[in-house]
Amino acid sequence: MTEIKDIDVLTTEAIALLKLLIKTPAYSREEDKRAHELQTFFAYKDIPTQRHHNNVWATNLHYNEVAYTLLLNSHLDTVKPNAGYTLNPFEPLVKEGKLYGLGSNDAGGALVSLLAAFLYFYNDPLPFNIIFAASAEEEISGTGGMESLLNILPKIETAIVGEPTKMNVAIAEKGLVVLDCKAKGKSGHAARDEGTNAITIAMNDIQKLNQLAFEKKSAWLDSVHIAVTVIESPNKAHNVVPDECNFTIDIRVNELYTLEEIIAIIKANIQSEVRPRSLRLKPSFIQENNKLVVAAKHLGLPLYGSPTLSDMALMNFPAIKIGPGDSARSHSADEYILLSEISAGIKTYIELIKNIPI
Repeated sequence: MTEIKDIDVLTTEAIALLKLLIKTPAYSREEDKRAHELQTFFAYKDIPTQRHHNNVWATNLHYNEVAYTLLLNSHLDTVKPNAGYTLNPFEPLVKEGKLYGLGSNDAGGALVSLLAAFLYFYNDPLPFNIIFAASAEEEISGTGGMESLLNILPKIETAIVGEPTKMNVAIAEKGLVVLDCKAKGKSGHAARDEGTNAITIAMNDIQKLNQLAFEKKSAWLDSVHIAVTVIESPNKAHNVVPDECNFTIDIRVNELYTLEEIIAIIKANIQSEVRPRSLRLKPSFIQENNKLVVAAKHLGLPLYGSPTLSDMALMNFPAIKIGPGDSARSHSADEYILLSEISAGIKTYIELIKNIPI
């Protein structure tokens, strides 16, 4: 590969690649064509890649298996376009400095900016390794994405995860546990004082949940947040007291609790049966003396705690989340990223990597 150190050239290539990716639909578990396009791009650069399912990864030229390894990661997949789109979500459109298209902001801008930074350092004899990995299934936290990729990647010390954060640095991220709950009663005729109404049991439990306080408050992630987001009864007859009512709880967990602790607290406070969907999406936190955080502080990048999930939740090593774009635009109609954000993102990623104290 010809060495490229010109930021303008890297930016031009990154934007062209992002336009190509926008044209290539990549819903979660359907990223195969986009993964192929990415591998084609690497092949044009004479950089070998590896693929696992729809995940694509590459190492720097002078990779040394005993050296400190930094992972650069963002995701290939997108959500489906919502009904509010007025533009073609798969037709990249540049207008007034904005690049429109599905996944442009979440997280195409971060993906191509991290890739540009990887290319910048690819030929350099660095004192550490760089692995670039484009993961699948991030939007659904699927098992075929980063979770499966980590089983085959070499040992990693730390990671930069690319998501739209306005180039602020998330050093902590809330975990997620979703609980499916079932209130059980006894059926009876609605016209008589019969049965035990499962909806009433569920309502009482939900009221308790709304009043439940989690005492441990994080400096970066604040308190545990709990929300009941779904409630339904299989009974559709108006004249039957329902014997079952189901509801779903979305819980965002700070780093001071384990998911198991949260579930135990919920079970102790409500009558309904509780079943967690997964215990995989754990809260994450990186120490402020970590090399990446030290580099971020040196550059004066703002630090924060993020309430939203990313592939950080699946990583068993320290990571930060940072990228061009704005999370508020993610999953929105007529999604876009500013071209200036991509340029700034590439420059910041490069400076961040340069300032890692190895």
